[in-house]
Amino acid sequence: MNTSSRARRKQRTASPLIRQRPWRNIVNSMPLFNLVPEEAVEAIENTSLNVLEEIGMKFLHPPAVETLKKYGAIPDKEDPQILRFDRNMILEKVALAPSQFTVTARNPQHSIVIGGRNIVFASVGSAPNASDLDNGRRPGNFQDYQNFIKLIQTFNSIHASSGYPVEPQDIHPKVRHLECLKAQALLSDKSTKCYVLGKPRTLDAFEITKRVHGISHEQFCSSPHIWTVVNTNSPLILDGPMAEGVMTMAEHGQATIITPFTLSGAMAPATIPGALVMQNAEFLATAALSQCTKPGAPIIYGSFTSNVDMRSGSPAFGTPENVKASQISGQLARRYNLPIRLSNATASNIPDAQAAQETVMSMWACLTANANVVNHSAGWLEGGLCASFEKFVIDAAMLDAVDAYLEPTLFNEDQLAMDAIREVKSGGHFFGAQHTMERYAHAFHEPFASDWSNFGAWTENGSQDSLTRANRIYHDIINNFEPPPLPEDRKEDLEEFVQRRTKEGGVPTDF
Repeated sequence: MNTSSRARRKQRTASPLIRQRPWRNIVNSMPLFNLVPEEAVEAIENTSLNVLEEIGMKFLHPPAVETLKKYGAIPDKEDPQILRFDRNMILEKVALAPSQFTVTARNPQHSIVIGGRNIVFASVGSAPNASDLDNGRRPGNFQDYQNFIKLIQTFNSIHASSGYPVEPQDIHPKVRHLECLKAQALLSDKSTKCYVLGKPRTLDAFEITKRVHGISHEQFCSSPHIWTVVNTNSPLILDGPMAEGVMTMAEHGQATIITPFTLSGAMAPATIPGALVMQNAEFLATAALSQCTKPGAPIIYGSFTSNVDMRSGSPAFGTPENVKASQISGQLARRYNLPIRLSNATASNIPDAQAAQETVMSMWACLTANANVVNHSAGWLEGGLCASFEKFVIDAAMLDAVDAYLEPTLFNEDQLAMDAIREVKSGGHFFGAQHTMERYAHAFHEPFASDWSNFGAWTENGSQDSLTRANRIYHDIINNFEPPPLPEDRKEDLEEFVQRRTKEGGVPTDF
């Protein structure tokens, strides 16, 4: 066995619980895919710019309105919160954003590169409910939240936490962000997302990040150390907390995914081209706000465009329309030379065959669209209303396989295996060939959540289905979890800040 083969085998068997691939920044090796011709992309862009020129977009945050007016936005006479934009101003501002950047994690080895052909898998985020085979579906709680963070830290195929995997509803919203970010810092050293529901909550996230990283304010602002998602209120509104979040993130040089919530047939026209026009208009106007606040602030083109069930109004994901919207969104992002965020989503209520089908369709869309960030990569159910522990494990195994697929295939003399073919010749087999014996332990990808045994062996082993196996893996990880190291002085600094902000009452809410 050669040296590289031994090193690779050691990496793959590093975890005592699961045989998984090593952590790496994944590069999408697939050829770039264009679903529609450039004229169609131009038509979407031109129509979206027409929307911003003729109809405008509403900004429910006076500082945002004033900032945009300085750069030529024209307020509506009847409603001055509605601003109309010159298309050249919009395009000039969006062009200031970087095409690629790095979000530095607490553990620098877990930093993520966003842009180009890089692809980042982020966990399920913001689900109000959690589920597993043991206790069924229930409102999210802090223990479930912490257990999901442990899974995020353990699986190498999950590169980042997409906020709160499940909302811990047993913690008051005034201090929830403090407890969640503290737990995130203690249980994981990977990159994470903060929630920018107004400036005070955002600044708290910044302060926690600085303390955990052990860096100054100037170092924090010099490059991205945390990221967020800002959703527009489709159609054509950016609310106050979101606008304030966009501006605060930009002012401090942190990364913002701007994602219109354009479900075709509900908050957007009942055609995919029309929904993409709405998506693009809302993204461009919000991106312009970011760049007017601070030129060069890192932003990501976010797409969440899918369709609804026209009989019930419920969101649908993994549909042909969802795939098309994602792929065309990839073309739009490339037009603006920006990274793109997509999602790995399903509307299924349980981790069943429907969930598998819709998840694979969603992931195929992400890969062919050259997604740079895939939110909700693992654990998403019910259109985002539930985070499933078993589906998290199954999805993590799928992402591990995607990683293996995207690893370039070599075509050197060793891989072409002429010596092995000479050894076996006609009518033999390769089980005992020297070439095979040197590679049998690492020749092919082995999914850690699958069972490849024959029916007899599978039956003797308890006839376990995929959910049962995933449940066992999930419990094995939780029961044997060891948090990553964090220097004591940083722990103390973190604890002091969280206690002080908690005593001050956290962030005021309407509750």
